[in-house]
Amino acid sequence: MHIFRHLKRLVTDWFLCGMLLATLLAYFFPRFGATGGAMHAEWVINIGIFVVFFLHGINLSGEQIRHGLKNVRLHLMVQGFTFVVFPLIWLASDWLLGSHVPPLLMLGFFYLCALPSTISSSVALTGSAGGNVPAAILNASLSSVLGIFLTPLLVSFVVGSGAGGIDLGSTLLDLCLMLLLPLVLGQFLRRWLGAFFARYKRYTSIIDKLVILLLVYAAFCNSMVSGIWREQGNGVLLSAVLGSAVLLAIILWLTTRTARALRFSNPDEIAAVFCASKKSLAAGVPMAALIFGNNPGLGLILLPIMIYHPLQLIVCSILAERYASRQRAQAASKREAMVSAR
Repeated sequence: MHIFRHLKRLVTDWFLCGMLLATLLAYFFPRFGATGGAMHAEWVINIGIFVVFFLHGINLSGEQIRHGLKNVRLHLMVQGFTFVVFPLIWLASDWLLGSHVPPLLMLGFFYLCALPSTISSSVALTGSAGGNVPAAILNASLSSVLGIFLTPLLVSFVVGSGAGGIDLGSTLLDLCLMLLLPLVLGQFLRRWLGAFFARYKRYTSIIDKLVILLLVYAAFCNSMVSGIWREQGNGVLLSAVLGSAVLLAIILWLTTRTARALRFSNPDEIAAVFCASKKSLAAGVPMAALIFGNNPGLGLILLPIMIYHPLQLIVCSILAERYASRQRAQAASKREAMVSAR
């Protein structure tokens, strides 16, 4: 019954329903949101990306980050999984299955593996499961900043740089201007505007998600106009779903086993598993627009992260509930032991 409750939550999540609506609108009205269309997507995207990362910066608490700096082993594990283990899993998958998967979808899986961790859902799930919240905040925030530099660098290893690939220098400059600059600006202005934005955090979160939906719509519009979906067929969607599910299962098993092998406390294990297994759609969609530009295959490249995102929310919500139940049972047994000792 637990899984049906989580599925119901997923169905009623307006943001996930919005992603489905964005892809349907792109199918029926592709030219409106495509590059050069009436929506002027190129301008809307740039402004939207700047706003999103400014809001991330202004809502990021420096005090909580400083409080989470203590556990170095935990931080190394999370960042190692995020930017090393995920890409290594992709390399093994590409060696085994690369010839059977469309190249753009395989690139989409690598882009998923190269992305930073989430902030909001990692922290929320860690908190609900009784985990180490300050460590989760630190790792998710650090991952987002590192991703500005490491994600395009990792992508350049696969697609190359310069002619035929991505211009790494130009891409990094764009990412710094569109992602890092507003993030730093938001942190700088937090002293004066932080309390104001905290009061209206619910609305800033809505703005964040609406910008992502616009980016998804524009990406799929360009893919529809180019005809790339007609060329690929429906099998690509099934491959993306299966690949995302298998990847999530592997990474959750590996992170859990690694945390226990390192003898982490239960709160640290929870933070490690949730931060090291998650990938950020909120950072992934804007970064893809900057890294891949007007690539007509952008919709296909984004497909794995769009599927992985709801999957990770369902599975990790179930895991969070199990962790919380275990914590409650342990606390109850300790209380009983103390009472009997008296």
